[in-house]
Amino acid sequence: MNGMDWIVPVVMTVITASTPLVLAALGELVTEKSGVLNLGVEGMMLVGAVSAFAVASSTGSGSLGIIAGAVAGAMMAAVFGWLTLNLLANQVATGLALTIFGVGFSALIGSGFVGFAIEPLPKLDVPGLSEIPLIGPLVFGQDFLVYLSFAAVFAVAWFLKHSHGGMVLRAVGESHESAHAIGYNVIGIRYLATMFGGAMSGLGGAYLSLSYTPMWAENMTSGRGWIALALVVFATWRPGRLILGAYMFGGITILQLNAQGLGLDVPSQLMSMLPYLATIVVLVLISRDQTKIRLSAPASLGQPFRPAH
Repeated sequence: MNGMDWIVPVVMTVITASTPLVLAALGELVTEKSGVLNLGVEGMMLVGAVSAFAVASSTGSGSLGIIAGAVAGAMMAAVFGWLTLNLLANQVATGLALTIFGVGFSALIGSGFVGFAIEPLPKLDVPGLSEIPLIGPLVFGQDFLVYLSFAAVFAVAWFLKHSHGGMVLRAVGESHESAHAIGYNVIGIRYLATMFGGAMSGLGGAYLSLSYTPMWAENMTSGRGWIALALVVFATWRPGRLILGAYMFGGITILQLNAQGLGLDVPSQLMSMLPYLATIVVLVLISRDQTKIRLSAPASLGQPFRPAH
C-alpha cells in the first residue's frame, strides 16, 4: 500500500464534515451583515434536513430534495423575519425559539422516515480526470453541494465587497437609520438577507440527510448549527476566513471519529466533546480583543429597526 494512500480518504472525509458548516455559516454571515442576528440556525438546518430527505425519498430525486431543503429553511427564516422585523420581537429570544421549534417540528415530520435509507447524492465523475492520483478524487469526486459551497463563498465575498447590492446590505447592517434616510427599504433588504441565510442553513441540513449520512435521524445536526454561529464570529464576518474555520472544525470532528482507530487511548466521550471545546476556546480567544470585534461586527447587529415614518 502506498504511504500516501491515506491522504485521499482523510481529506474527503474532512470535506464531507465541513460542507454543512460552510453552507450554514455563510448564510448566517450574510444575515448578520444586514444587522439581523438569527440564532435559529440549528432549527433551520433540521427542518431543511428532514424536508430534503422526505422529498428525495418520496420522489427518488436528490435535486428536488435539495430544493425542498432550501425552501424549508427559507420559510423558517421568513417566520423569524416576520416576528422580528415586523412585530419587533427580541431577536435572541426568537432565534432560540426557532431552534426549539425546529427540533420538535423536524422530529414530527420525520417520524415516518426513521429507519429508511436512500442513495447518496451522485459524485461528479469525469472520465480520465477522476483517476488522477490525489487530485482526481479530491477535485472531481465530490457531489453538487460541495462545489456549491465553494462557489457560494467566492460569490458572497465578491457580492459583499464589489457589488452595489453588497454595499447596500452592509450599509443597512452598519446604520439602518442612515440607510433608511437615504431611501433604502431596510425591512425588505433584511428580509431577503434573512431568507438567504435560512435557505443556506436548509442546504446545510439537506447535505447531512442526502450525502453525509443519507438517512433521517432526530437531531442529526448534533450542534452543527451552533458551531456555524460561532464560525461567523471566528471569521470576523469575512467569507474567506469562514471557510478556513469551517475546515478546521471539520478536521477536529474527523479527528474525534478516527482517534480510536489510530490507537489513541482517549475516552470516546472526551473525543466527542472536541469540536465544541474547540468552539469555546476559539470564542474565548477572540473575545479577548473586544476592539477587533467591535470594528468587525455590523454596528446595528441585533438592533430592531423602527422607521420614523
